[in-house]
Amino acid sequence: MLIWENIKMALQALFANKMRSLLTMLGIIIGIGSVIAIMTVSSSLTTSISDSFQEMGANNITVSLKQKDSETETRSNGMKFGGMVRSSDITEEDRISEDMISEMNQEYGDQIEAISIEESVGTGTANLGSEEANISLTGINEKYDKANNLTLLAGRMLTKADLKGEKKVILVSDQVVNTLFDGDKDQALWQPVRVEINNESETYYIVGVYEYEESSNSEYSSDSDSDVTTSAYIPLDTAKEVYHLDAGYTRFTVVTKTSVESVSNMAEELETFFNMKYYQSSDDYEISTSTMESMMDSMNDMVQTVSIAIAFIAGISLLVGGIGVMNIMLVSITERTREIGTRKALGAKNSSIRLQFIVESVVLCLLGGILGILTGLILGAIAAKILGYAASAPIAAIFVAVGFSMVIGVFFGYYPAGKAAKLDPIEALRYE
Repeated sequence: MLIWENIKMALQALFANKMRSLLTMLGIIIGIGSVIAIMTVSSSLTTSISDSFQEMGANNITVSLKQKDSETETRSNGMKFGGMVRSSDITEEDRISEDMISEMNQEYGDQIEAISIEESVGTGTANLGSEEANISLTGINEKYDKANNLTLLAGRMLTKADLKGEKKVILVSDQVVNTLFDGDKDQALWQPVRVEINNESETYYIVGVYEYEESSNSEYSSDSDSDVTTSAYIPLDTAKEVYHLDAGYTRFTVVTKTSVESVSNMAEELETFFNMKYYQSSDDYEISTSTMESMMDSMNDMVQTVSIAIAFIAGISLLVGGIGVMNIMLVSITERTREIGTRKALGAKNSSIRLQFIVESVVLCLLGGILGILTGLILGAIAAKILGYAASAPIAAIFVAVGFSMVIGVFFGYYPAGKAAKLDPIEALRYE
């Protein structure tokens, strides 16, 4: 008998007992639906994490000075986090110098898009008349915006000319403008503000306004917009001159070109470059590098591990569903014993009888699998939306689910089909 004829017979048998068939498929539907829903949420979460790290700078390598005897946390690729030191703890001789950065740029310039340098000055206030806004003042170079996700709302970023001329210009957040200029960003441009930091007062002119994005883990966050402390940026050379900062730096960020195959590998090279060339003889300090790539990989691995564990638990219902299929197939064989006896008496081979019931089992599981996939996609999309992520359907998981449904059909249908094929035609015809 042709496969298509077996499929038609299977569909007729299923639709003849709609409720029983639906209840039989329920375990398959719940199992596959749960797995697909979990994988959809996992895929959506992974995509969201990747996008977030891309915005934060997936091509960034943070190069920082750390104490050799400090506690460190080893990453999966063998590099280290932590060990950062405060500027006040080290001497100028230990700091990363301009010459070191220049030599690094000469060595790896073909792989580097930009070098971002920042130096913290301190926290204080920006004042205009009787109004004041809390700020954290930082000196930056002209490449800072290449490594950091700043959205400019008005004016311009700091330029190389600002650094060379040690100009007293400042880039502030829209929160500062809201407090000092009632939110009028255009009016704020080139207006003088008095900045009080570490008991020193200096006047700076606003050249740009950026959009402040509150971070849930920010140490400067506040319940009130007027009390929030936001970053304000001045030229790095100005910061060093006005606030008498030490020469050199404790950290900087390298933005690699998109053509670089592995940011983590380049981070290891930079770490080796600095430690072998400059800090090999140092007893106290060494260079450590960290990347968003390794953090993103670790986060994705964690999400995938949790998702697989939950999916495995949900997949237990597939086993229950398979047992249900086997049970209903045994019942179906009992009900159709005379039909089987008639077919065998007319010359049907054992293989034909076996194939008929295996196909019926596969069709039952396949229909359950399709309904499970639809259910899983809908539930996954709803869950992803509730969590605030864009739904991302796992195409591979869908194909695996379809294949798994067919495997369940064959596996749990083979025993009942074999039992039907072995029926004695005389006994089968006598069966009441």
